[in-house]
Amino acid sequence: MRVLGIDPGLRNMGWGIIDVAGSRISHVANGICHSVGSDLAVRLLSLHEQLTDVVHRFQPDHAAIEQTFVNKDGVATLKLGQARGIALLVPAQAGLVIGEYAPNKVKKTIVGVGHAEKHQIEHMVKLQLPGVKIAGADAADALAIAMCHAHYARASSSWEAALKKASA
Repeated sequence: MRVLGIDPGLRNMGWGIIDVAGSRISHVANGICHSVGSDLAVRLLSLHEQLTDVVHRFQPDHAAIEQTFVNKDGVATLKLGQARGIALLVPAQAGLVIGEYAPNKVKKTIVGVGHAEKHQIEHMVKLQLPGVKIAGADAADALAIAMCHAHYARASSSWEAALKKASA
């Protein structure tokens, strides 16, 4: 299974790709899509084009996207939601299986603590993917999201296999 993790953002959208074989996880690539332009529509289009290129280059089977949390600034939350829409649209257009995860669930899965700091996430990603060169904090978060999906997708497929075996 190849998983694309996406950390949505309007300025910087982090992405990370891992391969999963059983319990083994290996790094494929990571980076950050930087929006360009002054107009919101143009910025969203640039994110769409860059993320589409990532999907075409690396051919993932699954995508995992961090859910948006609501903060005090409604305008900023709305803009983040629009960028998140791009993060959902591109994998959906490619026909990928999509998982969505709350930020605290990702942190708890990767670090063991639901309110972990960014540097803790990056540290744990580096421990689990030895030798990885991370393009930035947003890419580290995207790799963590992909790793979280790998964990839960494995658990889900094991559960489904057990149900099939039990009903046979």
